[in-house]
Amino acid sequence: MEDLTSFGLDVLLVAAGLSAALLASKLTARLAVPSAAVFLVAAAVASDAAPSLAPSTNAVERIGTIALIVILFDGGSSIGLRRFRTVAVPVAAAGIVGTFATAGLIAMFAHWALDFGWTTSGLLGAAIAPTDPAVMFSILGDRAIGGTVQPLLEGESGANDPVGIALMIGMIELATNHDATFWVVVETFALQMSIGLAFGIVGGLVERQLLRRLALPSSGLHTIRTLALAGLVYGAATVAHGSGFLAVFVAGLIVGDLEVAFKTEIDAFQDGLATLAEIVVFVALGLTISLGSLSGVDWAEGFALAAFTALVARPVALGPLLLPTSLRRGEVAFVMWGGLKGAVPILLAAFAVGRHVPDAHRLYDLVFVVVLVSVVVQGSSLSWAARRLGVTPRA
Repeated sequence: MEDLTSFGLDVLLVAAGLSAALLASKLTARLAVPSAAVFLVAAAVASDAAPSLAPSTNAVERIGTIALIVILFDGGSSIGLRRFRTVAVPVAAAGIVGTFATAGLIAMFAHWALDFGWTTSGLLGAAIAPTDPAVMFSILGDRAIGGTVQPLLEGESGANDPVGIALMIGMIELATNHDATFWVVVETFALQMSIGLAFGIVGGLVERQLLRRLALPSSGLHTIRTLALAGLVYGAATVAHGSGFLAVFVAGLIVGDLEVAFKTEIDAFQDGLATLAEIVVFVALGLTISLGSLSGVDWAEGFALAAFTALVARPVALGPLLLPTSLRRGEVAFVMWGGLKGAVPILLAAFAVGRHVPDAHRLYDLVFVVVLVSVVVQGSSLSWAARRLGVTPRA
């Protein structure tokens, strides 16, 4: 009987936390503060009050991975292949070349301005460079930015996360193997991207055929099938040593435009599940942070990294890539400012902690500060920036 009571208490706490998160979403919508910031800070405060709430690094990686599968598949399918084709070139440029350039600039700043070693600086650059799909899809979906800017930013956030993850895995291999050279980063990246892309294309095409030809008796089964297929694509690509995240995003793009039975119900289910995944991953990551353990140096260096990333690294990296496109200058400026950080950078830092990389805990704390500054400052200012730069939201 005690076990049943204890389980009931756990259910009560989880349900109360989820209800509070939903209420927080309503409040933050009025205050123009991204809900991700509230989830992150509230969880960090809770972990300070009750340290036993903090999950293990392994659990955080698992939670973050499952959440990203849901978010990336939903993001890819909400963009669709038709919309993606209109921005494919700038997305590829910003998502691949831009991510590498941003990571390199951050690494140089961390080494020369903050006196980190080159390996730790490279890890910081790899962790901070990617934008976050959970935050980007949520914020841009709420604001409905006009023109091609919205699919560009959403496509970039979906594409550059697999790039950042592959880069981080390579950097961890470099940091934990004394005999390794930078070639291991290049080799890991090439392998992850090529295999992930291949599995994403094949998985998406197979899924299209299944959605067209395999009729199921109820809408509930159709919605579950799409989630199961996303898991199959991720798992197969990962087992083959490729980027499961890229595979899931590409598969979502391929099936996104397909008109199938119960499409409205499937889309609603995926959107709701992606929103829940966003809440869960930010809460889980926030619980791993102890605000009381962050020193003044951590806050100062984190602010410096956030400011450099937003004001220097991203504009310098993306500007030359976007100016030759058909985007107006105001739209280019908005894309530069719209590179929000979120769960993915913290998750990448958790990879470093889980693999016992030197200085990983300090890196984790700094990435948390960078993410917090990004979602609060940049996320809250997107509507203002859209008006100032002429990127008019659709009414």
